This record gives sequence, C-alpha cells and structure tokens, in this order.
Amino acid sequence: MSAPVQDMIRWRHDLHRHPEFGFEETRTAAFVAETLRAFGFEVATGIGGTGVVGSLQRGTSNRAVALRADMDCLKITEATGAAHASQSPGLMHACGHDGHTALLLGAGQMLAQDGGFDGTVRLIFQPAEEWGRGALAMLDDGLMQRFPFDEIYGLHNMPGLPVGHVQTCAGAIMAAEDLFDVTLTGAGGHAARPHMTREVMVPACALVMALQSIVARRIDPVEAAVVSVTEIETDGARNILPGHARVAGDARSFSPEVSAKIEADIRACAAAIAAQYGIAADVSYAREFVPLVNDHACTAAFAEAAEAVSRDVDVTAPPISASEDFAQFLQHVPGAFAFFGNGEESAPLHSPHFDFNDDALAHGAALMTAIVRARLPG
Repeated sequence: MSAPVQDMIRWRHDLHRHPEFGFEETRTAAFVAETLRAFGFEVATGIGGTGVVGSLQRGTSNRAVALRADMDCLKITEATGAAHASQSPGLMHACGHDGHTALLLGAGQMLAQDGGFDGTVRLIFQPAEEWGRGALAMLDDGLMQRFPFDEIYGLHNMPGLPVGHVQTCAGAIMAAEDLFDVTLTGAGGHAARPHMTREVMVPACALVMALQSIVARRIDPVEAAVVSVTEIETDGARNILPGHARVAGDARSFSPEVSAKIEADIRACAAAIAAQYGIAADVSYAREFVPLVNDHACTAAFAEAAEAVSRDVDVTAPPISASEDFAQFLQHVPGAFAFFGNGEESAPLHSPHFDFNDDALAHGAALMTAIVRARLPG
C-alpha cells in the first residue's frame, strides 16, 4: 500500500490549526493515541508527561526498532495566511513538527496494513523537543525499560532542500547547546559621578567582547564552535549607572571536550574582568542539548534504505550548529538522524512564514517505513 497521502494532509492541517507548546500537547497526544489504536497498535500515553508510544509486533523476532517524531510547537505568531493557519494566538508549528507527527502516523498505518517486517516497531511521539526536555522526560519515565528497542531513527524537514532529497552523515551531525548566565554585581550610582561607584555597565561590555574571543583564540581552529551573547540586562537607567548586570547567551559545540573548554574559558573571562573592575562575578553554565552523534552502521543502513524511496541521498552532509534532543536517545542505543527536503522555496525554520510542505509527507513516511523493513527483514 502506498502512503496514505490525503490522510496525512488532513492530519497535518488539523494539528497545524491546534498547536501546543512543550509538555502541553494534550490534544495532540490524544489524537495520536486514538489514530494509532485505530491502526491496531498497542498504545501507552502520558510517557514523560504527554508522550505517546505505539507498539506493533509482527513475526517472531525479538528485535525492536523505534521511530521518533516530535509534537510541540513554538511561541510564534503565524503569518502564513494559510487556510489551516494556527487558531491559537501566539503559537504555531514553525518547525514542522505537525508534519513529522503526521508522516509518522502515515508510516504506522502502512506498517500495520502491509507488514513486511519481523519484530517490533515502536513509534515514539515526543513532547517538548524545542525545550530540549522531552526526550529526557520520556527516558526518565522508564521509556527504555518499558518499551525496549535496539535502534532508533528520526527525521527533520530541511527548508532549501528539494522534496525527495535526504541528507545525513555518520558521526556528529548536530551540535550541543550550552546556556551560560553571568551575573555581575558592583555598586551603582549617579551617572554624573562614576568615580563614586563600582558600576557594571563597562565590565559587562568588556565581558561581551572577551567572550567573542573564545572561539577565535581559545578553541582549536579544526573544531567547530559558536559562542553567542544573546541578552544583557541591568538595573540602571538613563541617568543611573547600574550595580547589577546579567550577561547571558549560548554556546554550540560537537564534543564534550570543546564544551568543557568553553565553560572553563567563560568562567576565566568573568573572573578576570571582575578582578580588573573590582566587582563580583557569578557564572551559571547548563548543558541543555548533547551533540547528536549518528552511529556509523545505522547511518549506512538508513542511507541504503533511503536509496529505494529518495531522489537523492547525500551521506556527506556537513554538521549543523543547531541542536536536537533526539541526541538523548542515542546515548542509550545506536541510531541515526537525517534531514529530508521541505522544498527549495520553503521559508526558514522558526519563521512566522514557515509551513511544512504537504508534498514531503509521502516521502517522509516512505523513509520511515523503509528503514523498519530494512532493519527488521521479514
């Protein structure tokens, strides 16, 4: 049976009209569970909050393969003007998770009706990917123990890549994301009398410039890394020199060693500037996303399976500095993650003008079905 294209379009449009933020995907989860049960899957809900796991067994093999889709939306006001545009003010599916959910349901329908595999398929519908918390929540809720699997595969749509095309690579393909927060504390005062203060505006500015030198001068040039200051907050005003400032941002890297180096350098920069200006500095550093590292054998298998259903498969795609919490699953079992085309004219991800391309649904569903049948041959 071919992919249920019209069903997937209808499902996606419904999901797009009703986006839900991370850990609030109650309507989405209920829809997914109801649809899977109609296909004949065994369904568990409430995994890690709002996660759903559908299980389907055929044949006698004790091997299991998992496929994952994310369900959450972003806090963005939609500007597509589409007939199926978001009906929830300030929320929209600006990353295509509505499409990911719909195509995995389509793959589930094909696998339930046509079989063609020997073993167990686990369909994992995950909450809160954008937060980087959903995969961990499901794992902490006993996902691996309650619904064990040997390998896991995932997809993400890619604007600019033609529909029907696939990109992936073995090894690190997406970056870790670390969040840093530096609090500078001194003594504010009148803007006309800076010599009477230990103000923190100039130290904050110095810190921003120092942080920008970490990648350029402290990280090995053959290693990829990004350090970005994204926020500066103070308690000052036009005529008040601040005594408190917060400098925050994020860092991206592809290895734990580089992440540790960045943290150490941020702490050293903050301490040096605090000493120079006679103020205090406190650094908070949190690792939100781990690097997404594709297993070599699983990547080769995914690419080989994709060859049968894709117009072009590129296994030498360069890593990207965005992050994905699918990486958390790969800390437990081998697997692979790939990008598939959303069209050359697609708006970028996280844009108010983005919309998942309905033409990509059949291709995504075929990819997911193909890897199951390749890894669980019937």
